[in-house]
Amino acid sequence: MIIENEFTVAKPLDQVWDYLLDVHQVAPCMPGAELTETVDDRNWKGRLSMRFGPVSMSFAGSVSMEERDDAAHRVVLHAKGTEQKGKGAADARVTSWLEAADAGTTVKMQADMTLTGAAAQLSRGLLPEVSKRLTQQFADCLEQSLGGAAGAADPVGASTPSSAPAAVAKPVGGIRLGLSATWSVLVSFFRRLLGGSKTRHA
Repeated sequence: MIIENEFTVAKPLDQVWDYLLDVHQVAPCMPGAELTETVDDRNWKGRLSMRFGPVSMSFAGSVSMEERDDAAHRVVLHAKGTEQKGKGAADARVTSWLEAADAGTTVKMQADMTLTGAAAQLSRGLLPEVSKRLTQQFADCLEQSLGGAAGAADPVGASTPSSAPAAVAKPVGGIRLGLSATWSVLVSFFRRLLGGSKTRHA
């Protein structure tokens, strides 16, 4: 399935691009996502953990950077992961790029996702809507972080780079933009999956 999202932030293109390539800056806007290992300059391992009331889910997987074009402000990533305590799995190729806009910078994302196991039960018609809502939350966090004064409270209560968790302490270059897109797509899916399960069992 193809999922497309975009949002605009009121900041110059180069500033947004530089910000999205900085792991210390972007990680606080991605709750539950964590890099656990840098394999090399184009391959990483990580996990995504979420909790919804009594239900918690954890996924382990890998991300590889297939393409990065600084001139075009474009990056292509291939992410795949499996549920650590279940049979669900997801495979996504995510393309993200920036475009200058009158109001600032538009961030566009396109994900080609394949779902298997329990994940495949999700209604495709509802996934894009949920994904767009969570993408907007990420955009709000991004814009507040870019526009906030030094020492201001982070919108998601994250620490500053100097006190960032060890798992994300070292910058990993161009992976950030694609990871933010991948995170939005995956979290959107699992929020809807769990929400649908609760409704069916109500």
